[in-house]
Formats: sequence, C-alpha cells, structure tokens
Amino acid sequence: MTTTFDSLGLAEPLLRALKAEKYEKPTPIQVQTIPLLIEGRDLLGVAETGTGKTAAFALPILHRLSNQTGPRRPNAPKALILAPTRELASQIGERLRAYGRQLNLRTTVIFGGVGQGQQVKALKAGVDILVATPGRLLDLCSQRHLRLDDVSILVLDEADRMLDMGFIHDVRKIVGFCNKERQSLLFSATMPTPIAKLANDILRDPVRVDVAPVKIAVERIDQRVYFVGSKDKRALLGDLLKDPAMGRVIVFTRTKRGADKVCRNLGQAGISADALHGNKGQNARVRALDAFRSGKVRALVATDIAARGIDVPGISHVINYELPNEPESYVHRIGRTARAGAGGAAVSFCDLAERPYLKAIEKLMKAQVEVAEHDLAETREEAMAREAVERVAGKGNGKRRNRHRGRRPNGQAQAAAGKTAGRKPTGRKSNNALRQPGASL
Repeated sequence: MTTTFDSLGLAEPLLRALKAEKYEKPTPIQVQTIPLLIEGRDLLGVAETGTGKTAAFALPILHRLSNQTGPRRPNAPKALILAPTRELASQIGERLRAYGRQLNLRTTVIFGGVGQGQQVKALKAGVDILVATPGRLLDLCSQRHLRLDDVSILVLDEADRMLDMGFIHDVRKIVGFCNKERQSLLFSATMPTPIAKLANDILRDPVRVDVAPVKIAVERIDQRVYFVGSKDKRALLGDLLKDPAMGRVIVFTRTKRGADKVCRNLGQAGISADALHGNKGQNARVRALDAFRSGKVRALVATDIAARGIDVPGISHVINYELPNEPESYVHRIGRTARAGAGGAAVSFCDLAERPYLKAIEKLMKAQVEVAEHDLAETREEAMAREAVERVAGKGNGKRRNRHRGRRPNGQAQAAAGKTAGRKPTGRKSNNALRQPGASL
C-alpha cells in the first residue's frame, strides 16, 4: 500500500501547500520521520542529500508551531534550524515559506557575508522559525539582538559538514543557549566520532532513522570516468559540453582558483558559466544560483563547500573536473543530480595524480566506475600501465637524486636544484609514447 502525505497526520493547510508544490508522495525518510516528529520525539537522522530530509523536518515543525498559541516575542524564535552554509540556509528558508504559505508563521534566515541591519530588524519584529549559520547567529547573540531560551525545537542539519567547516564548538555553545526542555533533531550524512558524541549529548531517547546508504544513493546515477592527462581536461570538458543532452551541469573543482579558471575557460569556449565558492560575496553567490536555476547559465562551477548546499531541480550532469580527495565528497557531489527519484549522470576526469582518489571512491562504493572512451582519454588498462611506468621511473629518479645529493657539496646541490626547478613536466611525452604502436611498456 502506497503511503500518502494525507496519512502522515499533517495539518490541512500543509497538505494544500504540498499539492501546490506538486508533491505527490512522501520519500522514505519523510514516511519514517514525520509522524514521530509530530509526536515530539528527538531524532537522529542519517541521510544523504536528495532524500527529502528538508521536508522531513520542516513539515512537522510547521505543524507543531501552527498548533501553539501565544504572541511572538521580539528577538526570541520558537524554532531554530542550524545549517553549515548560506546557500543551504537560504534554501531551507525558501522551503519553509513554501510549505507554510497558508499558516500564520514567520520565518527568517540569517547568515554572514552581508550586513546585519535587515536581519536585526526582522528579529526585532518577532519570528517563529529562525534558520541560521552558526557564525552570524553567535554574533547576534553576543550583541543581544537574539536570545534562544524560547527555542522549543532545535534542528542541526548536515552536522558532519559543520564539523568539517570547524563549527562544532560554535554549535555546542549555541545548543547551550537553547531551552533545555526542547525537541532536538540532528541530521548527518556520515557519523564520525565527534558527531556521534554530539548526538549523544544533545538528544534525549532519540529515534534513529537510516535512509539511503551510499550504494542506494548512487544507483540511479550513470557514472563514468575518463582517464585523461591534466593538460587535456580543458579540451575534454569543452568537447563533452557540445552534447545538448548535457542541459544543466555542475562542474566541481577542488580549489576556488581552479573554479574561477574553469569558468573563464568555459566562457572563452562560448559556454555560459558562473562560479560558486567561498571567496564569492553573498550577492554574487545568490546571482549565480538564480541564473543557474533560471537556465540563463548552463554550467555552474563549484567547490566542495557548495556540494551539499545546491538544491536545484533538473540537473542533468555532474562533472568532476577534479576528483575530491575525500571519497564521501564524491557521493555528495554526484548527489546534486538524480534527486527526488529522477535519474542523472556523473562524469569524472582522472589524471595520474588522482588515481588514489578514484580507488578510494570505488572502495567506498564497493564497485568500479565505468571507464568511458574518448580520443583524449585512455582505457583503464592503459592508465594502469602508465601508472606503473611512472612509478618505476619515479623510484629511479629518486635514487639518482639521492646519489647526486650525497656526492655534491651543498652549494653545487643548490645550483643543480635551481637549474631543474623551472623545467616543465614531461608526462605528456611519456603518455604519447604509450600511445604509439609497438611502444615498449
């Protein structure tokens, strides 16, 4: 029997809003959590992005607050949702407003990177639900623009991401400011030891819900990898984006500088693109996301800080221009596509230095990523052979350098190092040699 939103116990205004949003049936995490949260239970949710967890906690919060009486107090929200990034906080705020459009509840979002004047004004007018990033929240608390002793519902969303970004101590401080008699929810895609301890400290007799482990989360995504030299990535990306099937694309890089460079390259190739990373001002980040959502920009080039904060429907492809050095980040990246039950595709570029990252990703997923063919790329066998050649060559060069270093006086060694410092890598030549018919491996 198919579960419907009507059967979850939600208030009628929420059901009407869900129909207006064209939500047809609840996701597994919504089915499991909404009735429990309406009852007031604490919850530990282990869930990947794209599972519908925002609605899973937003709808019960709106339902419970709609049944509460009493006026709003200035600077004293009744519910607090903590998010690691400005993008995620904004998107949670948008969803709360959409779901609660027919309720007399007020939601405000606060984050850093912008002036606090409008945020302070909104808090003074009184809010029911506050969505915030930890840094700006603590700033406003220290300035006495905000008090948390009325918070009866506390949500920590993507707690492991807050740990990665160094917010864990701020989070503990914020929890200490909240009402002790509260309902607490903690959501995390992974459960490292510090997050498990945090959950144990702040949750009371919680229900644990595990949804969408890694294998299930990625099974709807068509994954491919190209073994390609770092110098050929630009040409490969441009060639792949000639395919009209790549409609709305996110391209991931490891660094902010790399994101800007790829964005410039795409623009020079006539492909509309914008970059999204931590060095961008808030207004620029909002403009980039809005342009991407509306289709004015075809490709969004982002770093991992945005990997869990982008919730844009209809993303056809995720391209890992550079593989992440943490395998879990790969799952979060490709989770930007194939959302809400839809399919999607993830394409990765892997150069020689990134081979260990790919191995760690395949180990995490317990499956090999399919190798794709292209004139600029190698087969898995060719890539493994070249890796073996480079490894042997590297060991030999290392021995020769050590031997020379032992024979030369310090001044001569420094002079020799100076001569070789500006040389360009010769990996492309060895790559060409491997491609020549009859070349020795």
